[in-house]
Amino acid sequence: MMDSINHLAWFIAAGLLLNLTPGPDVVYIVTHGLRHGARAGMVAALGITAGCFVHIFAGALGVSALIAASATAFAVLKWLGAAYLVYVGATLLFSRRQNTMKEVANNDHSTGAGAIISLKKIFLQGFWTNALNPKVALFFLAFLPQFIVPGGTHSTNATWAFLLLGLVFNFNGLWVNLGWALLAAWIARRVTALQKAMGLLERLAGAMFIGFGLKLALSDPPSR
Repeated sequence: MMDSINHLAWFIAAGLLLNLTPGPDVVYIVTHGLRHGARAGMVAALGITAGCFVHIFAGALGVSALIAASATAFAVLKWLGAAYLVYVGATLLFSRRQNTMKEVANNDHSTGAGAIISLKKIFLQGFWTNALNPKVALFFLAFLPQFIVPGGTHSTNATWAFLLLGLVFNFNGLWVNLGWALLAAWIARRVTALQKAMGLLERLAGAMFIGFGLKLALSDPPSR
């Protein structure tokens, strides 16, 4: 299987750079890291990572290729993803800010039922934010095959190579996302001006999510 993969070191380096680039996933993780603390930010990162597994396995099985080839399938997933991004954005934008920085600190050590429910919601929102985004599926279809040896490779080996590259990308991305979560929580605890502006930042993140949703809704299906 490894002989079906080209330039693994370059793939890892490119993947790390791509994961460091801010997008809906990073905004989601940083928002929860700032708003609720390190634990919530890390749970958001885990949710994003879990959602990414959907695209990795779908790509390996050929489902993502079907979505890329079918305008109807792409449109359905696109509108579902756009609607969900707008929903998450509206939740952030119009929610009444009730937790103070003291409560944020307490959230990192809370083990009550309320904390568990909150973390579960954060995880599931992160999961669906990623899993319902067809552009993530198209990204894997466009990016990963560049590092798979073309022609002459048995289809089964190519499938396993795609799966392995996806898992490597997701594993490396998890540590980058956890880093974003910890950095956001660290900044929230130490930057006084940021603490005072937390409500504004939360609404800014909400507006960005709505913007991501609208951008996805207006995107064209992949050209054939």
